[in-house]
Amino acid sequence: MNKVFRNSWALFMGMGAIMLAYGYQNALLGVRAVIEDFSLASTGFMMSGYFVGYFIGARTIPSVISGVGHIRVFAAFASVASLAILIHSIFINPLTWFVLRVITGYSMVSIYTIAESWLNDRSSNKNRGKVLSIYMIILYGSMGLGMFMLNFSSPEKFQPFILISVLMSAALLPILLTKRKPPQFKKIQSMSLKDLYNSSPLGMVSAVLYGIVQSALFTLLAVYAAAMNFSIFDISLVTFLLAISGAVSQYPVGYISDKFDRRKVIIYSTFGAAIFAFLAIFSVGTMYLPEGLGSSKLWFYIFLVLFSVCSLPMFSLILAHTNDFITRDKFVAAGAGLQFAFGLGAISGPFLCSLLMGLVGNNGFFVFLIFFHCVIGFYGIHRMKVRPSEDNPDSQFVAVPTTITPVGMELNPTTEPIDEPEKIN
Repeated sequence: MNKVFRNSWALFMGMGAIMLAYGYQNALLGVRAVIEDFSLASTGFMMSGYFVGYFIGARTIPSVISGVGHIRVFAAFASVASLAILIHSIFINPLTWFVLRVITGYSMVSIYTIAESWLNDRSSNKNRGKVLSIYMIILYGSMGLGMFMLNFSSPEKFQPFILISVLMSAALLPILLTKRKPPQFKKIQSMSLKDLYNSSPLGMVSAVLYGIVQSALFTLLAVYAAAMNFSIFDISLVTFLLAISGAVSQYPVGYISDKFDRRKVIIYSTFGAAIFAFLAIFSVGTMYLPEGLGSSKLWFYIFLVLFSVCSLPMFSLILAHTNDFITRDKFVAAGAGLQFAFGLGAISGPFLCSLLMGLVGNNGFFVFLIFFHCVIGFYGIHRMKVRPSEDNPDSQFVAVPTTITPVGMELNPTTEPIDEPEKIN
């Protein structure tokens, strides 16, 4: 473990600062959109811009890195992300913010790709599982802490945007000052959606549907809480609980999925998420009853945590299930294909969810999550009837962040062996 930190401390520090800024930015924009009276449809459209940029970047950034180099690309896109958030505070309208979100999404996927290729270069077959675990803890932990920064300054002022920009810029320092050689970048091939579907229909379809769920969940939770008159502290708390509880639950859920039919674990998890989302609706409704009858926000927090425990490990479950039906040499390509499918769904999630919220009210947020989680569950039941389970000794659950890029899929310790990193004198 000490060797992992020695080899990658600069990268971990830089990514920690970036994810602090990213978590803060997501929560801030959602709250600010409510303060500025953006319509729900406009807010969803604006928030979806991030995933448009992320999707475009995932397909194009490898060639940019190959031509320019890791350090320059990292510095360039961290600077672009830092500038984009400042422009948010100057031009306050949904269309401009949509364009800026596209730019932010493109910048973030560039940063993720560089970070994960760097970690691959510094990892060996003995430690890449630990590297991936540390990386995921830093991503989710820093993002969760960043959401608490909402309490440092009033969201309607310009100072929070400056602070986010400062954090993004500060992330450059440890990366640019490191003496470590940048990694040799190699482009990862992905499976076509047709090949992916033929290998695992449940895996591909669930990845698209879960992309819709996940993007709406992380971009609109703060919008929902602000619209429900939660305080700034309450908003930061619910977004923090969502990120942290989902990260912690990955390992126990993964352990269970390695012991039982993974499709059953997917089905129970997704229906569990739907049930707890429904209970969250009920708990919110009882909070506004007259004093003595109304409940506290505690029950909402509990049901949100339980929802996150069931929902956030879903991408890792889907990845492991897909690997059950292919050979080890295709694990990385299949993971890249699933990330592509996830991105296709993620583009539409915030906008579709915001439309439903506009039609049925704020609790349309949870109705949206319930619907798509149930679709995943029913499709899983259907697939169990038409295809037997596979026992693949090479496949096992590995907790991965949903932001992982095709390059990062190589950090999965169950994939093909990778070369030992070069020793640096």
